[in-house]
Amino acid sequence: MKRKNAYTIFYAILLGLACAAIPTGWSIVTRPFYDANKKLDEDKNVLEVLGVSYDAKLPAKDVVGFFDQNIEKQIIGEGSDQLTVYYAKAKAQAIAVNFQGRGLWGPIRGYLSLEPDLKTINGFTVYYHEETPGLGGEIEKPWFKDQFKGKQIADADGKPGFYVRRAGSSISAPNEIDGISGATLTGNKLTVILNDLIAKIEKIHKEDLHVGQ
Repeated sequence: MKRKNAYTIFYAILLGLACAAIPTGWSIVTRPFYDANKKLDEDKNVLEVLGVSYDAKLPAKDVVGFFDQNIEKQIIGEGSDQLTVYYAKAKAQAIAVNFQGRGLWGPIRGYLSLEPDLKTINGFTVYYHEETPGLGGEIEKPWFKDQFKGKQIADADGKPGFYVRRAGSSISAPNEIDGISGATLTGNKLTVILNDLIAKIEKIHKEDLHVGQ
């Protein structure tokens, strides 16, 4: 009887170890593919927000190669104020800065592109979010992203800040856009994320940027 119990326990341990090893092993095997796809998606978003065109039919490895050849990355600042800045190598133009923060249901990650004056928005894109499809998930759609172009990250008096207003609001300030119907909370979260980013941007000194050099 004791031998039978020992066998059962031994079998349960082996089964448990196998169940733990399989997903761990699968994760190790697939991790390089996950990382490669993640870089590809991020690279495409940087190219998009900077307005750098490329052949959409290019294989993934060629897109990554095109990115590495044409886009420069620069780390500015230290600690919590650190920013990753991207710009095209060919000439001085817009820069792109990454942002991330807590949305309504999970992280929101993307890029904001600014003209050389570091005030005028050149583009906006989101490459990861967990917001509700058809509601907060609209933050990744062209109609929403297109509102950012030409806007300012400060009001008419120069006070830094940017606001996603409630859908249907009367938008008159240079640092406001119309929100998403039924997704006011997502808009509020995005406002907080962007204003955290703007606070960091305000600390950037233009002489620290090596754009076009």
